[in-house]
Amino acid sequence: MEAVWMVDMHNHLLPGIDDGLTTLDDTMACLTQYAEWGIRRVICTPHVSQDYYPNTAQAIRALGETVRQAVAEANLPIDLTVAAEYLLDEQFDVLLRTDELLSFGSARYVLVETGWAAAPMQLDQWLFAMQLKGYTPVLAHPERYRYYQTDPGRLTQLRDQGCLLQLNLLSLAGRYGPQAKTLAMSLLQDRAISFVSSDLHRTADLAALQKIVESAVWYQLKEQPLVRLA
Repeated sequence: MEAVWMVDMHNHLLPGIDDGLTTLDDTMACLTQYAEWGIRRVICTPHVSQDYYPNTAQAIRALGETVRQAVAEANLPIDLTVAAEYLLDEQFDVLLRTDELLSFGSARYVLVETGWAAAPMQLDQWLFAMQLKGYTPVLAHPERYRYYQTDPGRLTQLRDQGCLLQLNLLSLAGRYGPQAKTLAMSLLQDRAISFVSSDLHRTADLAALQKIVESAVWYQLKEQPLVRLA
């Protein structure tokens, strides 16, 4: 597992806070498997959005502390911290302006996602504003958006603007359909990925992740210029 996936920086492991895991028992079952895979750091990233998951940094930190205590009691060799997956919407704009975003890493990485129907018209402005604030934007699972599947050149433009790309390992397992898998493989071929992660939402995802770990594509992942998070 070394040199590829010792840090899982996108997942929905915090229980009961979004559309991810619902119980602490499920969270601990997944973290136990992560430890067996050799993952040594987990950054929990629950959804934050105005209409569906208006989670606050305070609530996320508090729930993260509950899980961190359970990890310590179970003696799992995992350093667990929290950040968030921000939908680029009006609430995000407020959090950005007031400098209240949860980030991770020395470069203050912030994980963001765009709407499924279309990218926000203010996308370029928000990416620029994030960098002015000292954040490094990371776009979650770009391979899943249909508008990037049909126009992957737009992802090159985002990278040129300083936005890093995070690939879902489950996309390589075909979880989100053939178009997402095709774009994922293309991004790997172009060495365009800076982070790989699980985006795990349920315990059933573990079996699909195990197949990726055992597949030939795992060796291609090792060739990516991934960001190393301590």
